[in-house]
Amino acid sequence: MERKSGIFTLPPEPKIEIDGEMLNLIVKAGRQLALLNGMAQRIPNVNLFISMYVRKEALMSSQIEGTQATLEDILDPLMEKNANRNVAEVVNYIKATEFAIKRLKKLPICNRLIKEIHAVLMSGARGEHKEPGEFRRSQNWIGGLGSSLKTASYIPPNKDDMFKAMASLENYMNNPDEQDVLVKAALIHYQFETIHPFLDGNGRVGRLLILLFLLEQRALNTPVLYISYFLKKNRIEYYDRLMEVRKNGNFEQWVKFFLQAVYETATEAIADIDELVALHSKNIAKIEKLGRVSKTALNLFAYLEKNPIIDIQKTAADLNVTFKTVSNSVSRLVSLRVLFQIEGKQRNRLFAYRDYLEVLKKGC
Repeated sequence: MERKSGIFTLPPEPKIEIDGEMLNLIVKAGRQLALLNGMAQRIPNVNLFISMYVRKEALMSSQIEGTQATLEDILDPLMEKNANRNVAEVVNYIKATEFAIKRLKKLPICNRLIKEIHAVLMSGARGEHKEPGEFRRSQNWIGGLGSSLKTASYIPPNKDDMFKAMASLENYMNNPDEQDVLVKAALIHYQFETIHPFLDGNGRVGRLLILLFLLEQRALNTPVLYISYFLKKNRIEYYDRLMEVRKNGNFEQWVKFFLQAVYETATEAIADIDELVALHSKNIAKIEKLGRVSKTALNLFAYLEKNPIIDIQKTAADLNVTFKTVSNSVSRLVSLRVLFQIEGKQRNRLFAYRDYLEVLKKGC
């Protein structure tokens, strides 16, 4: 098995051993992914659901790298006025994800696309001076705060080997083989993280590649699977299992961990969809009982499913109606216990679609 700084040839030689445990995980994860694909078609407005899940994934993936931000920070309607560096990083991840999904319709996963995604991710954020949109031309390393080349836990390949490795990875991603798509996604993520082609942002780009590959391979019909919550929850094991491959070539233990991540993430997404569909139906029924005033309230409710924390003035501008119209509808939704005023916000009153947020906030 050829290796340079943890970079193995893909597909691995000798081939990955698919024992009974791995086969069971492949079947379980594949079944849940197929079920999730079907469930996604039931969502009243799948684009709104995707929009919210992209935000949650952006937050989780950024938190793995130490970014200090909350879901409320990301959904704050006054975010542009109140944004800090941490929030800006998560917002950039949202932009990079939306850009990548749209770009994938015209461009296959390739090094060009990967660099374009990185440029969006790093724009105006920490690391913006670390060659955004370009593969590194100097040595980097992985280690704790204050670590050096001498004390690093892992040193990626030098720049010459890195360029060759990325060319090889691009070839592997775009050449069909007999490998199960989820196993291949696990190998791609490992290889990218181990090559570490950028000076910053490798983890976030690498996790986004998982989603893009599954979409490109039609394993996912819509972008509704995001595994960063699982990886954040098991962060130490995540890093340890990657390192085990780098040190000993033990791909099997990493692939099993990855398949478990897909299975648990798909299972949780299915449960979330069930909750959100039920919540949508329950609140629509409440609002329709308002009678002739329900049309404006329904418009506001549709807005809430994309913006679950609102400011009356901004909402009025976005919906192109008067402040009073929105204020009256907000009052009605508060009386129905759909909306709740956020405490401590008297001057710029904010209202939250609390039950919706509770579903999204799991793990945040």
